[in-house]
Amino acid sequence: MIASTPIHHARYLVLGSGLAGLYFALEVADRGPVVILTKHRAESSNTRWAQGGISAVFAGDDSLEEHIEDTLTVGAGLCNRDMVTYAVQRGPTLVRRLAERYGVHFDRVGGDEHAPFELGREGGHSRRRVVHHRDTTGYEIERALLAAAHAHPNITIHEHHTVIDLLSWTKVDGSRGCFGVYALNNAADRVEAFVAPITVLATGGAGRVYRYTTNPAVATADGVAVAYRIGASVGNLEFMQFHPTCLHHPDANTFLISEALRGEGGILRRADGSDLMAERHPMGSLAPRDVVAREIDAELKRSGERCVFLDMTHLDPDYVVSRFPAIHARCMSVGIDMRKDPIPVVPAAHYMCGGIVVDRHGRTDVPGLMAIGEVAMSGLHGACRLASNSLLEAVVLADGAAQACDDFGRGPPDHVSPWNEGAARESDEAVMVSANWEEVRAAMWNFVGIVRSDKRLERGRRRLDLIREEILEYYWKFRVTRDVLELRNISLVGSLIIECARQRKESRGLHYTIDYPTTRDEYAHDIILDKRSGPKA
Repeated sequence: MIASTPIHHARYLVLGSGLAGLYFALEVADRGPVVILTKHRAESSNTRWAQGGISAVFAGDDSLEEHIEDTLTVGAGLCNRDMVTYAVQRGPTLVRRLAERYGVHFDRVGGDEHAPFELGREGGHSRRRVVHHRDTTGYEIERALLAAAHAHPNITIHEHHTVIDLLSWTKVDGSRGCFGVYALNNAADRVEAFVAPITVLATGGAGRVYRYTTNPAVATADGVAVAYRIGASVGNLEFMQFHPTCLHHPDANTFLISEALRGEGGILRRADGSDLMAERHPMGSLAPRDVVAREIDAELKRSGERCVFLDMTHLDPDYVVSRFPAIHARCMSVGIDMRKDPIPVVPAAHYMCGGIVVDRHGRTDVPGLMAIGEVAMSGLHGACRLASNSLLEAVVLADGAAQACDDFGRGPPDHVSPWNEGAARESDEAVMVSANWEEVRAAMWNFVGIVRSDKRLERGRRRLDLIREEILEYYWKFRVTRDVLELRNISLVGSLIIECARQRKESRGLHYTIDYPTTRDEYAHDIILDKRSGPKA
């Protein structure tokens, strides 16, 4: 059945309401109407949960060159040096803009609003250069930018809208390009079309592809999936960053324990109290995340223990509480006083270093389609992300996209085809969705986790192929729901992660395989996939 489909028009269509999407919207809103779609509440984004901060050079003993070199070192030979240089150079200006133009309250030395920024240090950084708001930096950024967006008359935010697919010029006149989306209005239970010359994917990450993750429920890889289906190039998806330290407690959901705790002197310890990283890396507990996550994984497998411990008990207790009030409160809620008790921690899927291939202005290889923030692969992170470079990349790409977008798309066609449900009916097999959801995430955790092998990857590939056949049949048979759409996306992106990992016959950065345990020069390149070279979409 072809039903009436509401059609909404905008000059700029933004999918996602985190730092990248909101900043872009605010920068272009004076030029014309901006529509932001978000599939839950506007504040529900990965940005909101970012604890550490945003990296930028402000200290007198620091330099742009040192930030660049730290990024390149952690990126393990796969960073795009030009992009790294560009992002690091833009960082200080854009951090000041967040504070001065949009009212983000970063911590200042001595609490004086006119004093220099207070700077933290995290893993892989040789200097203090992490600008923060206590341990709730993302929450503060989200608060300020959302307030500015709600106050701007040209910005409209539609909550509870889940993207189904991008609208393609190929189906109109055979040309390559994007002019909007079909989206499911979850509240009204109907499909609507949103059309615009420029569509910006700012949909965040893919942590929910894995069973254990620091990410909120909305992080289901939607942007990568819809971009791949329209024909955009994606790359380096094998580099999923597992955060080394997430709270491990039977009565608590997965909760991130910021790397900034180790930056302030926290020490990772085994169950017997010995220093886990003392002889494993020159930076000890502040080693890059890929190194620390693998060491924790190896220790748990060797010892049979369920967790390791992050020890803050040797530090000044008043400072620990004032610097990390949210983490302290969360730990106290489950009976852990980090002033006196080591925090039990385990790794969990955290950040996607690959994504949709873009240039420094967020342009994909599909005209009219841009990607910014975690969903994008700009070349900044390479094979492993330097801590707190994520928010930096989000604002740098959003700023670049705002500068370049008006020359990248064209007006939508006069006629937009309504959404065609065909013979789809209401589902009576919802159990299939929940079962396959769990099976995808379990397969990814078990076979495509911190340590991999050819055998594990092949097992994961076969299982996801079977699951995706079921999901595709279900998708065409029943009316779409948010759960089905997210399942369709995580299963596709899971297959893309596996294919990228299968093609990388080496260990580098976040990708470690026991079959190829060393880094190989012939693989010092990106793994790029599209619909012609990758899994069936």
